[in-house]
Amino acid sequence: MLQLYFPILVFIAFGLFVGVAALSIGRLVAPSRPDEAKLSPYECGFPGVNDARLPFDIRYYLVAILFIIFDLETAFLFPWAVSLRHIGTPGLAAMGIFIGLLFIGFVYEWKKGALEWE
Repeated sequence: MLQLYFPILVFIAFGLFVGVAALSIGRLVAPSRPDEAKLSPYECGFPGVNDARLPFDIRYYLVAILFIIFDLETAFLFPWAVSLRHIGTPGLAAMGIFIGLLFIGFVYEWKKGALEWE
């Protein structure tokens, strides 16, 4: 039984070896001459003007969360559409409930003004 897993073990060992070898060779061969300019923070070609830990507007996070939610909806729709013949009416009903809940959430966010940008 364990013989079936031997190729997987060889593949993992080879991957680890290649990763460690590449990092080691890079550290040994690459020149390392740090100076003040290399170690300073870089911000779009300009010197940093503010603290990097300033709070962001909550709308950035809200838009990101909404994108993730509706992106996942699309990710769940594709396998459902491919297997619709096999799952039949119960699968159609389950996906209808799923899309309905997402639509209710979308309408809620729309009414709350989360999709409006000033």
